[in-house]
Formats: sequence, C-alpha cells, structure tokens
Amino acid sequence: MKEPEIDYWITTMLESHGNVSDLNITVGRPLQVETSGRLTPVEVTPPVAELTPFQTEVFALNLIGSDRRLLNDLIEHGSCDLSRTLEGKARFRVNIFSQKGNLSTVLRRLATDIPTVAELNLPPILNKTTIERTGFILVTGATGTGKSTTLAALLGKFNDERPEHIVTLEDPIEFVHPHKRATFNQRELGTDFDEFASGLRAALRQAPKIILVGEMRDRTTMEIGLTAAETGHLVLSTLHTVDAGQTINRILGMFDQDEQAQVRNRLVDTVRWVVCQRLLPKVGGGRIAALEIMGMNLRVRELIMNGEQEEKTFYDVIDSSRALGWQTFDQHILDLYTEGLITEETAVGYCTRRTAINRGLDQIKAGRGEDTTDIRGLSMEELKDPYGRNR
Repeated sequence: MKEPEIDYWITTMLESHGNVSDLNITVGRPLQVETSGRLTPVEVTPPVAELTPFQTEVFALNLIGSDRRLLNDLIEHGSCDLSRTLEGKARFRVNIFSQKGNLSTVLRRLATDIPTVAELNLPPILNKTTIERTGFILVTGATGTGKSTTLAALLGKFNDERPEHIVTLEDPIEFVHPHKRATFNQRELGTDFDEFASGLRAALRQAPKIILVGEMRDRTTMEIGLTAAETGHLVLSTLHTVDAGQTINRILGMFDQDEQAQVRNRLVDTVRWVVCQRLLPKVGGGRIAALEIMGMNLRVRELIMNGEQEEKTFYDVIDSSRALGWQTFDQHILDLYTEGLITEETAVGYCTRRTAINRGLDQIKAGRGEDTTDIRGLSMEELKDPYGRNR
C-alpha cells in the first residue's frame, strides 16, 4: 500500500457522507466513518470486507513516515498523536495506537475555518469570557466533546478584538489561526517543544498576554499554569472532567494533602470561568453541545476554600445563578428540549440529576398541555359493607 492508496482511502471515507467527524481503521472491520455519532462502513475499490493486520500497520506507518519521535512514542507508550493534511480538502488530528498486538488509527476531522460562538450555537455568555485579562479559563469534558472547537472560537474572538501576543501549545495543532489584530505563535508538541510543562515554562519568557495549553495533564503543568495566571497572563486550557465541581476537585487532587490550603487560595485568585461540555444526539441527525457554565463569585470562592457539603455544592450554586448567565447541564438540556432540538430520552440520558430533569420535563409538558404520566384508566372503586350496601 503506497501513499496514493492511503490518500484514496481517506478521500473516499471523507466524501462517503455529508457529516463525517472521524475515520476509523481497525483490524477485522471494514473502513468506517463516524457520522452523527454512529459508525458506518465505507465501500472502496477494490473492496475491503475486513482490514488485515498488515493493512492497518502499513496505513499507520505511512502516516508516521520517518518521524522517530512518533515511532518511539508508539513503541514506548502504545500510541502517538500527529496531524495530517489532505491538500485542498481537510485536516485531521490522528491517533495511532496498539490493540491486541495490532495497530489501529483514528483520524478526527478538523474544521478549516475558525468558528464563532454564534456559529457553534453556544450560549452568548461565552462572549463575556473574552473580557478577562488574567486568570484561568478551563474548558472540560470527555474526549470528542468539542473542547478544542470551543477554545478555537474564543481565540478567534481574541484575534478579532485584541492586538496582543498569543502563544498556543497544542498536541497537535488543530485550528490554524491567521494573524489579525493578535499575533499568533502556535507550537506543536514533539515538533516545537518536548512536553507541556517545558513549553509552558518557555512561554512565560515569550511575552504573551494569552497562553493556550492543550491539556493540563499533570501536576507540574498545572503548577506552572497557576503561576502564569497569577503573574498577569490569561491561560486557557482543558481537563477531562465531567462538570465544574469535578474540575475543581481534579485540580486539587493533583497536589499533596499538605498543599491543599495553598492551592485552594490560588484557585480562588485565578479561576475565572469553568465551561463543561457534552455532545448530545440532535433531533433529525447530528449532535449539539450542552454546556455547564460557572464563573466566579463569593459563593464559588467559599466552596473552593471549604469544599462541597451535602446541601451546598457547585451544582446548587450554578443552578441558582441563572441570572448571571451561568447554567447547569440540566438547565441547558431543558432549554434544548424546549426548543425541540433533543428528545425526552436524550434529556434523561445525558442529565446530571435525574430528579431535576424529570421535574423540569413535567413542567414543560404541563405548560404545553401534554400528559405528564403514562398511567391511564384509574378510577375509584366503590366499597360495599358486608350487607352489600355502598359505602
């Protein structure tokens, strides 16, 4: 299998459906693409009913080429990340990994245009995050929930509005930002720096106003990120956490117990926004983002300093702060249901608190004049005394 054949496979997979997000190359399966959250086989010529170990290995090694670092990562760590460009058609973030002694490859399609908050149908409150000058903006969620896309939209807004130096540390570079009002220096892990901690440490000497760190992977990177946020930089980054409360707890968990009090104080001083994402199946096909958004106020500071309690949680604070533009996942999910963008089953399946979502769904359906229960045909049974008379 040669380079033209690799490009033919990628092109065919890309053009097989109108909404392709991922390309999947796995032994024992045909070529597959993910479209609207579902894996679908793709036909090529000559046909490939099931990929062989040789085919997946050659495919992967062609993408790696002669890059020794990527080969070392694959051998030592079992996986490697890279980017791939199909000239004039698309860019991909690629992960090659070992499974059961074979190589698999997943190519995530990247947008070529920088999206905006409005185009992504994200809550307008996110536009207010770009007024921040220092501190932390954290975008969290599981892999593939659109964190990088949201960050690209925020950086695009900075680019349109602020004549400042922006340094990004990425693995790999996903969105290529043109120079507009801002000046961008985008650095790629493995090519331009060896690890996030050292890249972030070097960034502090590169006179940026804004720093994007692709992921806060460890304590060292978080420590330097906190220092950057404390010393007049605005730091944007991601974490793999499911909600705002878990995000704060995950950061605290990176540090030893005897450091907790100091770290809590530092978080109170630096955290500006925590934005958490989930992708939900959309009515009519495709997916739509549900967001939990938390800013900073006295109540959040108190929770960071003292921890959550049974009747006082980050969820409760966010839930009661809708007037500030904040929202829990459940509140946003109910909004999406009200707009007819998701089904009731999706709302219940992706919620945080099922009792809250069920109560909200009942209120919405009652307001529409719809039934709020499936129970039918109930009636009062007449009771009779021992003599057959009705009571």
